Amino acid sequence: MKKNLFILAGFICFSFPLFSQNDGFITGTITDTVSGLPLPGATVFVSEHLGTTSEHNGTYFLSLPAGNYLIHVRFVGYQSANRKIYLQKGDTLIINFRLTPKREVLNEVVVSAEKFSQKLTDVNVSMSVLKPREMILQNTVSLDDILNKMSGIDIMDGQPSIRGGSGFSYGAGSRVLVVLDGLPLIAGDAGDVKWDYLPLESLSQVEIIKGASSVLYGSSALNGVINLRTKEPGLKPSSEAQVFTGLYLAPQRRELVWWNTPRWMGGASFSHARKIGNLDLVGGFNVIQDNGYREQEYKKNIRANLNLRYMSKKIKGLSYGLNLNGMHVNKSDFFLWQNADSGAYRQNIAGTSPYTGYRMNADPYIRYMSSKGGLHVLKTRYFSVSNNMRDNPDKNNHFDLFMGEYRYQKNVAKLFRITAGVFENYGIVNSRLYGAHHRNETALYIQLHGLAGARLKYSLGSRWESYWLDKSSSTSMPVFRTGINYRVFSHTNFRFSAGQGYRYPSIAEKYTATSVGALNIFPNPDLLPEKGWSMEAGMIQGFAFGYWKGYVDLSLFRNEYRNMIEFTFGLYLPDSIQVPSLKYVGFKALNIGHTRITGTEIIAHLEKNTGQVHVQFLGGYTWLNPLDLTIPKNDTVNNILKYRYRHGLKGSVDMQWRGLSAGMTFVYRGPIERVDSVFIDPFIGNILLPGYPEYFREHRQGNWIIDVRAGYQVTAFMKLSIICKNLFNREYSGRPGDIRPPRNVSLQLYFKW
Repeated sequence: MKKNLFILAGFICFSFPLFSQNDGFITGTITDTVSGLPLPGATVFVSEHLGTTSEHNGTYFLSLPAGNYLIHVRFVGYQSANRKIYLQKGDTLIINFRLTPKREVLNEVVVSAEKFSQKLTDVNVSMSVLKPREMILQNTVSLDDILNKMSGIDIMDGQPSIRGGSGFSYGAGSRVLVVLDGLPLIAGDAGDVKWDYLPLESLSQVEIIKGASSVLYGSSALNGVINLRTKEPGLKPSSEAQVFTGLYLAPQRRELVWWNTPRWMGGASFSHARKIGNLDLVGGFNVIQDNGYREQEYKKNIRANLNLRYMSKKIKGLSYGLNLNGMHVNKSDFFLWQNADSGAYRQNIAGTSPYTGYRMNADPYIRYMSSKGGLHVLKTRYFSVSNNMRDNPDKNNHFDLFMGEYRYQKNVAKLFRITAGVFENYGIVNSRLYGAHHRNETALYIQLHGLAGARLKYSLGSRWESYWLDKSSSTSMPVFRTGINYRVFSHTNFRFSAGQGYRYPSIAEKYTATSVGALNIFPNPDLLPEKGWSMEAGMIQGFAFGYWKGYVDLSLFRNEYRNMIEFTFGLYLPDSIQVPSLKYVGFKALNIGHTRITGTEIIAHLEKNTGQVHVQFLGGYTWLNPLDLTIPKNDTVNNILKYRYRHGLKGSVDMQWRGLSAGMTFVYRGPIERVDSVFIDPFIGNILLPGYPEYFREHRQGNWIIDVRAGYQVTAFMKLSIICKNLFNREYSGRPGDIRPPRNVSLQLYFKW
């Protein structure tokens, strides 16, 4: 370590003419008090805009004008340190810092619950946080892949469900709202999520709210919110890059193998963040090619993003910026198998859907903090998607969304904070599949968040929203929410929340008229909006002993929905037709009535960090009782909501020792007790999905899916990892006819500098 300082001192001497004659120099090392090991990446600063970070060997270097300074040193998981110094011009001061590990609970900071920063322990709803580190470790190429491995969240063929709030609805509609930096990123036509469009390479974290959140976020937040927050640059420029290549291996049933050569996948991503004077810049790109493990399924996508923010020099508290995201799409999705045997990975020609297109959004915004403490935020977004079906132009579609939100926040007499806003979302849809439409949402909302004494935090909010579609229908509905968080002991918090939610039917649910093979889908222009409410009681217990710290979170919840929309099989004869025919048999989106989901969830997050060894565990168990209340209680077979799992156990554990790392992710889902009865009918089911009735009966059990990974830190800025997903090559499915990927192995190179 002394050798490093001598080298650095020599560098300073030879470089002295490059600096101002009035400058002095501060250097030293930052180490762990227990292990004595260096701490790379620690922040050393004297002001918000003047500082640096420690190198891989713990050394740091600052050049400062002569004067008095208070040096601050911060590092995640350690207690901060300060030192007063007097620096004369031409001086070189060697100041070492030894940081002590914190013996406290984990305190993630989140913004989604109330639209301002809070500690996770202080919010009054259940929340989970996903960090970029987890996505890198698991070689995540699409956000739905890793969300599917988190407790309480299931994504079936692209459709998200939180605590059983959704099943499978053929790609149309979502009761979970996906938000990017505070504004919705849901398709304007089908109301679905474009998972491969989300800019993973430029995220700081993902926050998941579990429960009705329509007061602050509006339609589609009936079941919860997934909020993606993009990163902000630090004091020092930083860059990350990732390259991977991999193969899908043969499934257990060799008759499923239809390929002659291995199915290859690979990709690369890059991101960079830096400050340039008063300008913050974050940018990145991602390319991926995946040949797929199923016949005629592939994707060749290119994605790029750029975020700019400028802090005004003339007007204190004013900043403004522009975020841009764009993607070129070239892919083909799998929908229907040929049969349950050798054709399970082979595409039914009627289900083929290769297409090209683009997705893009442009988000200008402005933010102003007044001298009196009032925060004004105006965010806008233009979101556009175009899909061109190569073999079936009659299914081409395009939409444009124009949205904006003005939000005002202010602390009032140190007693409570008021958040109020107005939201507008106007959409234009042009589709050969379900016609041309115009839609509009306008909303007003207000929420109070306050303190009652030193231990109790509360919130109370309401939203009113008006919706119209093609000027022929409009709906307005007020919704409310409330919640409390009470700190019982220093690391024990109790919470309770109750809130209402709603979701307007998507244009695809109301107007789609199509067929895929023998599967017919009929329109229903008379669909009503879904309404519901959720209630939860929970407790979070933090702890710290020795080098271990973490928390355990227990929650009990109940969700009820009215006019829940589900695609239902039946005979749908037009009024002018009196004679039944097979062409009028199929699925239509219907309001099925009153449903209730009750359950419990327990989550644990544990960490151990000694400087040499780092261990992290995050996992949880969820139990659900999803009931259709329109079915008699004694009909225990048919009163269970379709496409839900009663039991889910998920978790991941990662260990790191010096340059070596290893990890495992496990997912257990109980059996799906109920699917559309038509799929398991011996006659009709074999017409729609050949072989599925027998397949369903033979595979009605839960499944364990295990992923493993191992890595080595080759240099200070490069890590080599190997990731194996579905280690035991289990055959499992989600929706009918959708067998999930067999064992696959990837080799990943990750760079950070």
